[in-house]
Amino acid sequence: MLGLCRGRRKFLAFSLALLFIPALTWLYLSVGNFQVRHLPLSPLEPQSSPLVGGAGERQALELRVREVEEENRALRRELSQPPRSPSRPQQTGHHDNRSSPHSNEEGTGDSERQQGAAAGNGSECAHQPVVDKCETIHVAIVCAGYNASRDVVTLVKSVLFHRRNPLHFHFITDSIAQRILASLFHTWMVPAVRVDFYDGDELKSEVSWIPNKHYSGIYGLMKLVLTKALPSDLKQVIVLDTDITFATDIAELWAVFHKFKGQQVLGLVENQSDWYLGNLWKNHRPWPALGRGFNTGVILLLLDRLRNLRWEQMWRLTAERELMSMLSTSLADQDIFNAVIKQNPFLVHQLPCFWNVQLSDHTRSEKCYRDVSDLKVIHWNSPKKLRVKNKHVEFFRNLYLTFLEYDGNLLRRELFGCPSETDHNSENLQKTLLELDEDDPCYEFRRERFTVHRTHLYFLHYEYEPSADNTDVTLVAQLSMDRLQMLEAICKHWEGPISLALYLSDAEAQQFLRYAQGSEVLMSRSNVGYHIVYKEGQFYPVNLLRNVAMRQVNTPYMFLSDIDFLPMYGLYEYLRKSVVQLDMGSTKKALVVPAFETLRYRLSFPKSKAELLSQLDMGTLFTFRYHVWTKGHAPTNFAKWRTATTPYRVQWESDFEPYVMVKRDSPEYDRRFVGFGWNKVSHIMELDAQEYEFTVLPNAYMIHMPHAPSFDITKFRSSKQYRICLKTLKEEFQQDMSRRYGFAALKYMTAENNS
Repeated sequence: MLGLCRGRRKFLAFSLALLFIPALTWLYLSVGNFQVRHLPLSPLEPQSSPLVGGAGERQALELRVREVEEENRALRRELSQPPRSPSRPQQTGHHDNRSSPHSNEEGTGDSERQQGAAAGNGSECAHQPVVDKCETIHVAIVCAGYNASRDVVTLVKSVLFHRRNPLHFHFITDSIAQRILASLFHTWMVPAVRVDFYDGDELKSEVSWIPNKHYSGIYGLMKLVLTKALPSDLKQVIVLDTDITFATDIAELWAVFHKFKGQQVLGLVENQSDWYLGNLWKNHRPWPALGRGFNTGVILLLLDRLRNLRWEQMWRLTAERELMSMLSTSLADQDIFNAVIKQNPFLVHQLPCFWNVQLSDHTRSEKCYRDVSDLKVIHWNSPKKLRVKNKHVEFFRNLYLTFLEYDGNLLRRELFGCPSETDHNSENLQKTLLELDEDDPCYEFRRERFTVHRTHLYFLHYEYEPSADNTDVTLVAQLSMDRLQMLEAICKHWEGPISLALYLSDAEAQQFLRYAQGSEVLMSRSNVGYHIVYKEGQFYPVNLLRNVAMRQVNTPYMFLSDIDFLPMYGLYEYLRKSVVQLDMGSTKKALVVPAFETLRYRLSFPKSKAELLSQLDMGTLFTFRYHVWTKGHAPTNFAKWRTATTPYRVQWESDFEPYVMVKRDSPEYDRRFVGFGWNKVSHIMELDAQEYEFTVLPNAYMIHMPHAPSFDITKFRSSKQYRICLKTLKEEFQQDMSRRYGFAALKYMTAENNS
């Protein structure tokens, strides 16, 4: 009987355990935020109790049941509480910065770095503080000059690609970088991205007293003055070099601010080279640093705390003291940051090194990741850039090239659910587009007029100062990838400044860069401005391109040409002399350069008017479009030009489209005309309406070189609807001319009807 009771008790206990354990397991898996202690062995598993058999077995079983019941009660109490979310700062004010104390979470120093390196990208997922969905992340970048302005775009693309938060970029720039980047971001129109610029020239005096041997020059010291340069209400910021590439959401790095504790104000990754150990070569003497020192390519700055610590005074005193023996910096701001940290190590929160994998030669960067997929930030911190020696350099290079050639238009995606500042330009654009009739057969033509094309001005280095005599003239042209071969020839024929708009995709822009940097002819010219207008839509925006190139002219006059024309040798100087002879400064003239063409791909280019006339008589040359479109240049009066020795005036006629030199402030081209047809005709009509005199130069000429027909002219010839839409746009343009210029513009409609 006793055995039977004991058996029933055992059965009852086992039944209770079988009911409790699955329930507890389900609750444990459902409530991921709770730190529930792992249960001991289940009653169904072998027990290691010293009590064996009989009463001992029963006591052990009853004890186990009570433990399970206690676990259940504890779990119920925890379930009755609201879910706990990771602590994060409350957001107040415009800059979304910290107003709550920093987390006391552990994890600084080597232990955190090694743990992160071993676990890879997902190592901190369970413990990472969450950044609010709509919290703005602030990023500061020092950027100066043409090359840095081009390089920083890859960094920005990588950040935009991964980001899920609003961004606020703070650029400390010179006038060149500000001009380039302001135009780029204005035309990029990325939602939930704000950009501010701070004049680096005004900050130079703060650091110009520091002798610096680093290739970055004086702007390599600008990070030292960020507490002064950035707004006083900005409390924290991520500071990045221009040669950084992100492989993860920047919000993960922003979340690391929650790990700062005590007096920590700088988040930095340990330097991965032996530079600060002083053993790279004999008599190598680096600035003082804590151990291997820290790399300043990625910095987390608590600006409010730095200001309270009198940061400016701190780094200045340190720099003055060290310069007495070091004489100059070798690594710019990095040397001074490390010298300050050497004296004040409590200032640093050491970041895991995957936040700044440094790809200079012979570094310890491979210790930062177990697999290349673990990477978060790579840093091309060598003058060699992509040519560094590294075990996984091919992977790094491919990652970099992915963003380098990535279509930036795809990054214009909305951040849904986050209120953003009103962008009146974007609103007006959307309103205009909504007013267009999508059922209109010419809808795509009309839409192109309002398309905002991302534009990168001065893609390559540009250096030119106009002459003081106010006669200087810039050649203006536009092109796409299929006309790239004309660039070297034009540079050989025209020694003056050139402004070119190139219509390219992101990948084609990099092909152009390689082509230009590999050309001795192009690299020997610093007075050529290359302005990239990125592809978007189905039409070639020819007049937009011309306008972009015109706006970057910095000489008093401009010669409006096309990329497939070669100007005669010496035309630049001839036009400058004509400015004086024809009193261009006080009159409204458009100087016509007669246009000719050859059907031969190899041409002995005429070096004089007499030689040109000889080739004209032999049939080697023809007046431009003589066979297909005589009306375009007939008013030039080539018969008169043959014998002319002095400039002569001609009258506007229907469809006249000569190549002219005009003042820089002349009217722009009408953007409604895209692809092929009426793009130059409309501009010449506008010049005539503004009472410009068309004067033909007797000793000037240009020659059109043969090439395959463009895609747009093929569409014009093959599509009836294309021709119908062009006719409609012409009529609308003429009506606009009548409204702008009144009775004087009636002649254009009359001439068109009679043609």
